[in-house]
Amino acid sequence: MSGVTTTGSTVMIGLDNAPPGILLWRSLLQWLGGIGIIVMAIAILPLLRVGGMQLFRTESSEKTEKVLPRAAQLSASIAMIYIGLTALWAAMLWSSGMTPFEAICHAMTTIATGGYSTSDSSIAHFNSASIDIIITFGMLAGGIPFVLYLRAFRGEVGALIRDSQVQWFIGFSLFAILVLALWQAMTLGTESWLALRYAAFNAVSIITGTGFASTDYGQWGPAALMMFFFLKFVGGCTGSTTGAIKIFRFQVLFQVVRIQMGHLLRPHAVLVAHFNGKPVPEAVAASVLGFLFLFIASVAVVATALSLFGLDFLTSLSGAATSIANVGPGLGPVIGPSGNFSSLPDGAKWLLSAAMLLGRLELFTVLVLFLPAFWRG
Repeated sequence: MSGVTTTGSTVMIGLDNAPPGILLWRSLLQWLGGIGIIVMAIAILPLLRVGGMQLFRTESSEKTEKVLPRAAQLSASIAMIYIGLTALWAAMLWSSGMTPFEAICHAMTTIATGGYSTSDSSIAHFNSASIDIIITFGMLAGGIPFVLYLRAFRGEVGALIRDSQVQWFIGFSLFAILVLALWQAMTLGTESWLALRYAAFNAVSIITGTGFASTDYGQWGPAALMMFFFLKFVGGCTGSTTGAIKIFRFQVLFQVVRIQMGHLLRPHAVLVAHFNGKPVPEAVAASVLGFLFLFIASVAVVATALSLFGLDFLTSLSGAATSIANVGPGLGPVIGPSGNFSSLPDGAKWLLSAAMLLGRLELFTVLVLFLPAFWRG
């Protein structure tokens, strides 16, 4: 479940000595899960109107008609881009010191923003600045809508730059990197370049839900841990391989808050939320707010259930958040970046597996199955 949902949480230990077939299968699971997530986000979720995804229904169909005539061709073209990016990153990782096998495995889990590694110590095993940089940009690439890559390859390069989701995604990532780098430099005395390297890699890893670790950021102090906890909820762009809440929902939330504050100042003003220059229907805004409430409520319920298995507060809360957001590592000594989920009770593992599926399918598509009206209809 962790592999297919590209969560990246693991119960396996001794990966450094594991058979190559097992390591390749783990990477392949995440890679196939990644392409499946892209197709689902483009073709299925907008039709189901899940959590505001109907906002992309008209936009996706319009772009599809401009780029390629049929949805099947769109999916095939995106799959080719997905394969091409994987091959490109595999070549770069190979040239930076990884073996061909390691490069292929990590390229697959990087573009899929999955986070499985061939070593128990994740990317810290390589201790290479060039590998850190390559994977950081790979995780960012996996967090961008793949439809925009298709448009860029068709000559609309400006679409990547003008898209408001991409702008917010890159801007927020840079902000998180700067804050964490300054925190390391000022409180831990880390050298500036090293602080920037560690901050960039691990911030992007958590924001995109990849879950790689280049160092044990659990040792950075309480403030850094709190920031990493909130970064788990962000996610990348819609139409990418990332999980969590995703950028466009934060954009809609920001617009809704702005409008409500505007009405306080000018009660009779007509204010409309916009996304990518287009008006956002009230039904979409309501759907987004409903999704946000359900996401937070789900984390609270799963965290409470985990505590019933005897897990401490930090493990329960971060475990619930990292599973529903499909990030991978939690926080603390048990499931943090230097730990894994192998020591958790079996019941907790089953619960976390269900939470991974719940988060990956955008909550509503799973929870609606438990409504009697669904089966009567």
